[in-house]
Amino acid sequence: MIFLRALEPDDLEFLFQLENDPSIWGVSDTLAPVSRHALREYLAHSSADFYVVRQLRLVISTENDGRTVGVVDLFDFDPLHQRAGVGITILGTERRRGYALQALELLKQYARTTLRLHQLYATVGADNGPSMSLFRTAGFRRVGLRLQWLRLASGWQDAVEFQVLLQAQE
Repeated sequence: MIFLRALEPDDLEFLFQLENDPSIWGVSDTLAPVSRHALREYLAHSSADFYVVRQLRLVISTENDGRTVGVVDLFDFDPLHQRAGVGITILGTERRRGYALQALELLKQYARTTLRLHQLYATVGADNGPSMSLFRTAGFRRVGLRLQWLRLASGWQDAVEFQVLLQAQE
């Protein structure tokens, strides 16, 4: 079991490890390493109001020992249409343990009941089978395909769009 929590200053080294993992740069729109200084600044401002900064990062921690295993992000928040994008990253050593699915379920509940969002969406690289399976299992439906949407070192890749209507989950 896991829980979602706010970022803490103590998360600096975890974020440094996560953000500087080149294996996930292709799915996180990152092209270069991130400094500890930049991450300290980010952490200093991470408690800003979701409605102001229009994004939120929550840490995924295990209930039994409080170990940090990943992050889940809400971004591109649109208050008029009550929707936000979702991104999730689990440390490579912690994958395939069900943490991502649990985190998405908790995030959907939080987005519906606390943030009062109507829907969430996700964009997944067409070759990322595990992520597509994750979002389908979490109740997201495939709603579209964007051709040559993602630029990777190896060339262009299509992106699959997923969406979940939160009111339909009740």
